[in-house]
Amino acid sequence: MKELVVLSGKGGTGKTSVVASFAALAENIVLVDCDVDAADLHLVLSPRIEKENEFWSGEVAYIDGEECNECGLCQKLCRFDAIKDFKVDPIACEGCGFCAQICPVGAVDMCQNMAGHWFVSYTKYGTLVHARLGIAQENSGKLVSVVRQQAKLIAEKENAEHILSDGPPGIGCPVISSLSGADVALVVTEPTLSGIHDLERVLGVCHHFGIPSAVCINKYDLNEENSRRIQDYCSSHGIEVAGRIPFDEVVIKALVQRLPVVEYSPGCSVAREIEKVWQFVAR
Repeated sequence: MKELVVLSGKGGTGKTSVVASFAALAENIVLVDCDVDAADLHLVLSPRIEKENEFWSGEVAYIDGEECNECGLCQKLCRFDAIKDFKVDPIACEGCGFCAQICPVGAVDMCQNMAGHWFVSYTKYGTLVHARLGIAQENSGKLVSVVRQQAKLIAEKENAEHILSDGPPGIGCPVISSLSGADVALVVTEPTLSGIHDLERVLGVCHHFGIPSAVCINKYDLNEENSRRIQDYCSSHGIEVAGRIPFDEVVIKALVQRLPVVEYSPGCSVAREIEKVWQFVAR
């Protein structure tokens, strides 16, 4: 079994569109959406949810109205302004537990927090494990670990050849959780100054954790000078460029129809280049 994680240094580079096309091209795979803060792979793959699970993480304060003597101390000292009229706003509460420590009558309890849900779904391309983090919730790195673990268990059960992960953008905790133990990373970038800057950062993370990586330049023909800069950077650091995908509005049309571009228009230049990239990373 080989685990491929598709990353991007910044959002909007086309990472999810590439992953969706990989799903249509591959066989015997398990899919996992590790971008739990803003999951959108399901928008293209149209999954049917078969299993839903709660994700509990962190704590939130709760004030027992019968025990509270309304002294106002917790409301006065809460630095997050999460307590008003002797009630806790669960979205504003950071779960620090200070109010529970200073309450003179012990009316404040720290309760486990239900931070989101994770799902096991059926798609025509294979099983998809994905998640939805609650509003203003944290610990997304922990949730990424949960969905990856479930995807590995399913892949072992189904004897899958590949686990294909749609990773989060950036270089933060969710990215580290997505990379840990993976076999290879494909970084999708675009020929812009911000794209180049963030590409260098995410490749640095891959190098730090010893994950072999390759680069795919999406919409390369929008600025061919910057595309050459990306290729020169990769060449100087021993990183292979897996492919260069041209800009084409057919990608937008495919997304509107909720289809991977290789399925919507299999003969177009974008689809042909994505096929080459998949053959490169799947070898």
